[in-house]
Amino acid sequence: MRERGLTVDHVTIFRWVQRYAPEINRRMRPHLKMSGTSYRIDKTYVKVGTQWKYLYHAVDSMGCTIEFMLSAKRDVSAAKRFFKKLMRADHRRLPFTIGMDKHASYPEAFATSVKEKVLPFDCKLRRVKYLNNIIEQDHRAIRRRWRAIQCFRSFHTAEWTIEGIEAAHMMRKGQVKRLHGRDSAGQAKFVGSLFGVAA
Repeated sequence: MRERGLTVDHVTIFRWVQRYAPEINRRMRPHLKMSGTSYRIDKTYVKVGTQWKYLYHAVDSMGCTIEFMLSAKRDVSAAKRFFKKLMRADHRRLPFTIGMDKHASYPEAFATSVKEKVLPFDCKLRRVKYLNNIIEQDHRAIRRRWRAIQCFRSFHTAEWTIEGIEAAHMMRKGQVKRLHGRDSAGQAKFVGSLFGVAA
């Protein structure tokens, strides 16, 4: 904003994030490169008000983000909802294997999702801790941002802000077709093109 000679209050920026972050995430999805077939799923904690919520996160074996979901609970129902959202992602290939940690909710949610044909019948569940090292590294980007924010005031505020953080992180990882992860100017132009405006 300073480069453009504008003075903007931080509340205005906050409102822009709430309005446009989910829209950027939605419009960017058709432009993402296709994912791999080996998934890694994990969750991290996000503080909303005085409570801790759970951010489910899925990446492929190369560390490219496939899907994410903020949930109030960490149980079988939440895991099943995440599997359904994961399989609706535009840029995902059908998974051959899904690596997870040893939380008790995963096996039941996985088995039910396969039975209900949400996940492919030949998909394998792998519960090997070292496989999730790549996704643990990916959580750092989210943790850095929400710690700088200190905490979110409401669930929807957290959800919308995380959509923007994840969208920017996917661009920096080079997941957008024909756009380099280090090309900041190109990323700004790409976001502008999503809304039909000059960056």
